[in-house]
Amino acid sequence: MPRTLAIDYGAKRTGLAVTDPMEIIASPLDVIPSHTLENFLKDYFKNEEVKRVVIGMPINTDGSATNATPLVQAFINRFKKVFPSMELILHDERYTSKMALDAMITGGMKKKDRRNKGNVDKVSATIILQSYLESIQ
Repeated sequence: MPRTLAIDYGAKRTGLAVTDPMEIIASPLDVIPSHTLENFLKDYFKNEEVKRVVIGMPINTDGSATNATPLVQAFINRFKKVFPSMELILHDERYTSKMALDAMITGGMKKKDRRNKGNVDKVSATIILQSYLESIQ
């Protein structure tokens, strides 16, 4: 069964999350350097059946663009050219980094591990994906 993949795109690192085959639960997948994302996705799509990709869209609380919005929009434009047949969903990512840090604290993650920004990116991608799943139910 096809899955849904989420991307929390950043200038340096990108957090990835994926659903289970039934598309009920979102789980962290990986954190990779952003400059390698396109090749990672090509390989991943060859090996796994993915029916849609959810990308976290950075916006301010008032709905305006953030400093990161142009960076993410540039990635979206490249994604559409490289993967034209892949369904692409933009999903609000407001507060996901804060929520990710709170979740890691609540889950008992050690302070040293919480300082690893890659862990925050992975959990943020998972929160984006779970939020998307809840919005379509």
